[in-house]
Amino acid sequence: MNLPFLGEYSLNTLRGDILGGLTATVISMPIAVAFGVASGLGAIAGLYGAIAVGFFAAVFGGTNTQISKPTAPMTVAMAVIVTTYADTFGQAFAIVVIAGIFQILLGISRIGRYVAYTPRVVVSGFMSGIGLIIMTMHLLPLMGAEPSHGGALGTLAELPEAINSVNFQALAVGCLALAITILWPSKVGKFLPGPVVAIVVGTVISIFWLTDVPTVGQLPTGLPTIQAEFPSLSFILRSLEPALILALLGSVDSLITSLVADTLTGTRHKSNRELIGQGIGNIASGLIGGLPCSGSTSGTVTNIRAGGKTKVSGVLYALLMLGLLLGLGAFVEPIPLAALAAVLIKVGWGIIDWRIVSRIHRVNRVQVIVFLLTLCLTCFVSLIVAVAVGLIVASMAHAQTLEKFELDSVISVPILDQVFLGENVDASTVDPYSARVGLVSLKGIFSVASSSNLVEAIAKDIQDHEVVIFDFSETLYMDDSAAMVIDQLTEVAMQNNTTFIVACLHGAVEQSLTALDILRQIPDKHIVETMDEARKLARQILEPTNLAENQ
Repeated sequence: MNLPFLGEYSLNTLRGDILGGLTATVISMPIAVAFGVASGLGAIAGLYGAIAVGFFAAVFGGTNTQISKPTAPMTVAMAVIVTTYADTFGQAFAIVVIAGIFQILLGISRIGRYVAYTPRVVVSGFMSGIGLIIMTMHLLPLMGAEPSHGGALGTLAELPEAINSVNFQALAVGCLALAITILWPSKVGKFLPGPVVAIVVGTVISIFWLTDVPTVGQLPTGLPTIQAEFPSLSFILRSLEPALILALLGSVDSLITSLVADTLTGTRHKSNRELIGQGIGNIASGLIGGLPCSGSTSGTVTNIRAGGKTKVSGVLYALLMLGLLLGLGAFVEPIPLAALAAVLIKVGWGIIDWRIVSRIHRVNRVQVIVFLLTLCLTCFVSLIVAVAVGLIVASMAHAQTLEKFELDSVISVPILDQVFLGENVDASTVDPYSARVGLVSLKGIFSVASSSNLVEAIAKDIQDHEVVIFDFSETLYMDDSAAMVIDQLTEVAMQNNTTFIVACLHGAVEQSLTALDILRQIPDKHIVETMDEARKLARQILEPTNLAENQ
């Protein structure tokens, strides 16, 4: 079957999308409820957010397998907005709408595509940190205790007390569910995923035998209505800052999840379209009183692992979440939290990038540092801080590598007078060891990575010669930082009475030097098009009398 919206679509793909959407719904529902409560807006706000953003981001977004729902960073940010920036819930939801508008503007301005340059070790560290967080945070529900609202660190702090007061019935259900998810045959899992079987088995056992097990419990019901207030101009101005922060958090969270999805599926998402889809979803969520949401790593990975391959899985997930509000919640309410915890622990294990971890002893030391730093910051500080710091450190390491290659592409050599001036000049008048002309050839690409050391590498050679020729014939690209180095070198030449000749300027390099007015101190006649012209000009400068006699 060939559908314009989905491309080639088969029954196998449909089966995978149904299982992916169903599994993602079962896994995401209690989390959406929990985050709704944690935000201060109520459990139903979490469900409304998951429905609105889940649907619109799936339809209009740029990642086929993305599952969007309330996430920890967005929930924490919303809790701050509720307590600090908004006097009413309606104002809080208005800020969500404004954040969605910001996300659409980010997508339209095509900023999202830059996330594709995120280094693999940063994504791997983030993924592995998320996996460890998921596994850690669900240890308490696995033992029948209330989940911690303090993240991974809070869970670890409460773990000793949970062990002392463990609910053995919940632990038994959780361990059985965990065993099923781990041992379930992969061939059977294509048709009937292990997580679904684990939850069904755990639910049956908790209903008929081990009845002292905490369950999901009663869910709120009812269709949403418009909740956001029409804001005044003063409120809009006051809300721009929190709305922008919310938009940036959601955008980074979603795009990183998109990268994770790309890694697992071997596809490539469309970053700018994803931001637009997320923005539309958050506008809808804010209007109906829902939490702001973003792409969820755990939900997306669960969807992919269960077989989801297209946007249908995300749409189905949102419709199933809506069904919970319309009466299907009765089928979810008896699910044991321990069984859900077991499934999420297995999901967390699968999120860890074992391909990097298993090769950690063979990976470049700097890359290992970036990976471990990102992982630790993800676990113990913040997801956004982890990515920001990881990107900065990775960029610095990358710049250090580029510096070596760029400096190796610089050729700075003296040219003996008897070679440079040519056979027409009387050899007896030329010092055989004299080299009054220096040649500097910049080959390849030059950027901020090498700019700080270019002056040091070339300046001394300039001082040693009467004429220096800069050959740009093989210069492919030069950014502004490297271009400014040429300006510094012209000043060095002037201070040492060295004549500066520029040869073979072309294309983007010429445009860059001209735009920055780098060549303002060099006479026009000293800017030539070929090396032959540069040679002739240098001979005129060095030996004007001899040249006149020989021409």
